[in-house]
Amino acid sequence: MNNQRGGGLRATALWAGVVIVVVLGVVAAANLQPIATVVVSRFLNQFPSSGGPPVPVQSADLTDSGPGSLITATTMPGVTRTIEGRDFVAARVVYRSTSGDDDAPTVVSGSVFTPRGQAPAGGWPVVAFGHGTLGIEGECGPSLSPTLSNLVNVVRVLARRGYAVALPDFQGLGVKGVHPYSDSATAGRNLIDAVRALRHTFPDVSDRWAALGDSQGGGAAWASDELAATYAPDLKLVGALASSPAADISGLVDKAAQGTLTTEQRPVMQMVVESLARLHPDLDRDDFRRGAAAHYWNVLSDCTEAGAYRRGTAVKQLGGGDFAPRDPQAADRLRGYLQDWALPQKPLSAPLYVWYGGKDPYIDAAWTAGAIERACTMGGVITVRFDPQAGHNPANALNMLDWMADRFAGKPAPNDC
Repeated sequence: MNNQRGGGLRATALWAGVVIVVVLGVVAAANLQPIATVVVSRFLNQFPSSGGPPVPVQSADLTDSGPGSLITATTMPGVTRTIEGRDFVAARVVYRSTSGDDDAPTVVSGSVFTPRGQAPAGGWPVVAFGHGTLGIEGECGPSLSPTLSNLVNVVRVLARRGYAVALPDFQGLGVKGVHPYSDSATAGRNLIDAVRALRHTFPDVSDRWAALGDSQGGGAAWASDELAATYAPDLKLVGALASSPAADISGLVDKAAQGTLTTEQRPVMQMVVESLARLHPDLDRDDFRRGAAAHYWNVLSDCTEAGAYRRGTAVKQLGGGDFAPRDPQAADRLRGYLQDWALPQKPLSAPLYVWYGGKDPYIDAAWTAGAIERACTMGGVITVRFDPQAGHNPANALNMLDWMADRFAGKPAPNDC
């Protein structure tokens, strides 16, 4: 999973031939424009009739050097000249962050947005959005896409509700580096530092913020809640929302050994192994691949639109035993890495909302339930919404947005611990 101590599996975008992402059901819930709008936008983006090339953002402050400080901030005319992007001001940012493994300084990219018009008193409240799995290669970063990898409508929904938005690519996506897929602690830091980068880019942005994410991004949102009190005392987290969070995916190893990975979990397992092999060069990929997995290994890592058909074909060829660890020692090592990244790791800093489905084909419901139970024992307020008949995405996300609005309003959160 996007290497976060509890990474995130982005089910829908995960290797479907047509990459149309409905994140958290927000697009449907807000009655936004249909898929045809995305197609039209892509057509228009081929013919940049206005806006010109990206230029430095004049209001950006590049003088700081700590986590969240800017290296560059440039306009995004490819986004803002579209129908979906006309409601907000946008910038692509490259900023400083921190590794969750060793606290080493890192460089991360992302995009930041504010609504057009006059900010409310105290500045625009902020939502930091953690995206689901989009891939593990550098070109998979949403900030490189004129549709933000089809997340532009999510930004639009939030901007129309009066929020500034921070959308990190996550470490290793969008800029050079290795993407630690499923390391939620790293992704959580990237999410927090995207808020700082937003505040360094545009004026009139509040220090009050909420984290929101699904799948891989759900793990990031959850981790940012654990980290906020100590890593970001300069910011005021009001709450975090995690939909289908990849809080603890170490169970993938046992399922791989037993040959019981779901069809959806098989490409996830490939990304887990490939990402960890890049981080740990002595990890032998051949300990975890055979058959179609070995044959299509590099195809499975391709996140480009040009490679979507080949990737979709490869996924269909994967067998249940294609990712079985070679021996118990290999299984133990892989499981150990994922357990080191699993959530929870610390008590929560603010209320947490968790939604998950009983028929999620990517993240077993029992894994999420176990993580919630452990988090409750550490202390904190957790609102739990479990739908036993649901899959990876809720049918409607309006109640999540309402929960978030209540946290900004200072209302107490329901506690299901």
